[in-house]
This record gives sequence, C-alpha cells and structure tokens, in this order.
Amino acid sequence: MSENLSDVVAIILGGGSGEQLFPLTQFRAEPAVPLAGKYRIIDIPLSNCINSGIRRVFVTSQFNSVSFNAHVARTYLLEHFSQGFINILAAHQTPEDANWYQGTADAVRKCVRQFEDLDAAMVLVLYGDHLYRMDYRKLIDFHLGSEAEITVCIIPVTAQEAPRFGIFRVNDHGQITHFHEKPSERDLPGLEMPLRGVFDARKFPEGRGYLASMGIYVFGKQFLIDLVNSTTENDFAKHIFPQAVSRHRMMGYRFSGYWADIGTVRSFHQANLDLTSDLPEFNLYDVSNPIYTRWRCLPSSRIDNCQVDHCIIADGCFLNGARIAHSIVGCRTRIDEGTTIRRSYVIGAGRYETQQQMEENRRQGLPNIGIAKNVTIENAIIDRDARIGNDVVITNAENRSHFDGSNFYVRDHIVVIPKNAVIYDGSVI
Repeated sequence: MSENLSDVVAIILGGGSGEQLFPLTQFRAEPAVPLAGKYRIIDIPLSNCINSGIRRVFVTSQFNSVSFNAHVARTYLLEHFSQGFINILAAHQTPEDANWYQGTADAVRKCVRQFEDLDAAMVLVLYGDHLYRMDYRKLIDFHLGSEAEITVCIIPVTAQEAPRFGIFRVNDHGQITHFHEKPSERDLPGLEMPLRGVFDARKFPEGRGYLASMGIYVFGKQFLIDLVNSTTENDFAKHIFPQAVSRHRMMGYRFSGYWADIGTVRSFHQANLDLTSDLPEFNLYDVSNPIYTRWRCLPSSRIDNCQVDHCIIADGCFLNGARIAHSIVGCRTRIDEGTTIRRSYVIGAGRYETQQQMEENRRQGLPNIGIAKNVTIENAIIDRDARIGNDVVITNAENRSHFDGSNFYVRDHIVVIPKNAVIYDGSVI
C-alpha cells in the first residue's frame, strides 16, 4: 500500500446550490448539511483524507458558504509546524475571470494557481455530497500500477438508479472504453456490464448492472493542469470525460464498499435512517477510521420516561416522556411528553433557550425551539432550530409527493420542516 502520500494533494468540490436537497440547503451549503445527528456531510471526505494520510487538502465553496467555511475552519486545524493544511478556496473574482465556479472542471481550473507549485505528483478530486469510507491509498496504488492518466472510482448500480449517474463500460483490464453521462432509459441497452467475478456477489447478487461514477478521480498533477487549461469546457462528467475516453488512458477503480449519493432529500433521509438499523451499511463505530467533526463540549443527553427503539441520540438533548423509533435526534434537541416520532431525522438546535426566553415565547404565543407535547411526527426531517407547538401532526396527511407550503415542504413524500420554521399548536401537515 502506498506510503508516499506526500505526493498527493486533494481537492474537495463543495458543489453548487444543492437544489435537490432544498430546503435543507436554503440557508447553508450542501456539504454543510447536518448528518447523522452530530456531523456535517463535508466531514465524510475530509475524514477519509485524514484517515488515508492525505494532509494537503483544498475545499472549494460557493453558495451559502458562511456556516460551511466556519465549520471547516474551526474543526480541521492540522498540526502546527507541519506541512499539512486544509484550506478553503471560496469562489472569487480575479482580473482574468469575474465568474463563479461554472462546473467541476472550471472549479479545478480556477484552483490551479493554488496547487501548481506544490511538490505533488497527483491530484485526488472528490465530491462533497457522498457517504462512504475509502482508503485512498489503495486507489492511489491502483492509479500508479495501471499507469493511468485518469482514474475514476466506479460502483455497480441498478437500471433504476443509472439515469442519475455517469455510466461507464470497461474492458477486461479495467480500462474505460465508453462513458455516458446520466443516460435516459432508452439509452441503457448496451451499457450493461457483467459483474460476477469482479464485484462481491453477496453485495451485488444480480450479476449484471451498470458501472456508475462515484465522483472520485485521480489525475497526474501536470496532466490535470494541462487538461483543464486546454479547454473551455466546465464539467468533467458532462464535457471532458466523454472525449477523454478515446484520447487518454482512463481506468476504472472498482469499489465494493458502501457508497451513497445523498444529494437528494429522499436519499439523504434514507441514508440517515439506515444508520439506525440493526446492521447499518455505513458503520459510524469503526474506531480505526473515525469520522471527525467539531468538538462542541456538550453534556450527555438526558432521557426521562421515554421509549426509544433503534435510534441515534446526539449530545445535549432533553427527552421527556416521548416515544421515538427508527429516528435520529440531533444535538440540543428538546422533545416533550406525549410526543411520538417515527422514521424521522430531527436535526436539533444550535443553542439552548434560557428560561427568560421561554417565558417571552409564552407571552408571544410562540413555541419553544424543539418539539412540544403530544406531537406526532413520521417520515420527516425537522431542520435546526424549528419550533413545533403542542398537538401538532406531521405525517404528510394529504399524501403529497411534492409541495411547497408557507412553513413546510414535501419532497418525495417526505415532509421537511425548514430551519427556524414555526409550526403553531394544533397544526396538521
């Protein structure tokens, strides 16, 4: 396994506006969306880098970047007197270009001046909205051993999933021979690949499927600089890779572990709830590969007279007389008696309200931050600092698939209560 990780610099692409995760991205960047009760999505690729020994990392940011930039800056302070760093590269105007990042390749192109003079042979490019664990050292070894100019991580997906991804075909040596970005259903015939003998048949038992891009790329540093500077095209998947297949040695690194694109409300909700299952596909408790995040110094959660089943409860919560099942409860959450929560993610609160603030809430007829008495919540996401009053029902009572309300949203039948929203006593959603 590669030991010379000093030859590698990583670039994590913070993404665009995150429209498919709206309203969770209404006030924050997509990689800053809270995950699994106490983390943020960006913690996943950054932790993978640290655990793989990659200590020179750039993170691009653009939309709603204040909380995102603050989280990265406060959390990832690498050792003093070392050559390691995790630097944020916010989109900015220059004399050469007054535009924001126009795509993945354009973001790298505008970052070239930051890494071109570094003593590094390879660049690892990552996306900031995926949930997985990977030892990038194995990927780097594969890239070097195969003498690739471009290496793309690939994973099998079903025919139903394939239209969401870039789909590859590879030959017997792992070299990519064809690439189709987000094919329609009518484009799928001919893109299938035999998987048995290549991937773990226990994990991918169907035997045939489609090889999807995971949004993880390795390039030689100078090759990448020449590649992005030789074109005005802005996106790797849409523009550069379809041409690169025939022009360059482009290899597919087969990954058989758990990987999830959590860039939609449904996939985000599903990935979080899977963490509460008996055998979650993503293991938060792998002590050899921890997920790092900001240290909050919160007290342990207090749970009184509750029924809690298959749940993750983060730090600093007050749960009193509630029934909670197959759900995640984020930091500083208050849940009062008689409340039932099922298959939901309660993201929590950014602060505790004082007694004086709660008394002022009562005078104004405003619910406290948190979830009050006799509330029913099912198949929902309750964003940070939301105020849920007494006797509220949040169950998608009208079975909507997609809906924008004044203080709630529905996406793929999942109700999302946005950040700082107020749901008054007796409301039915």
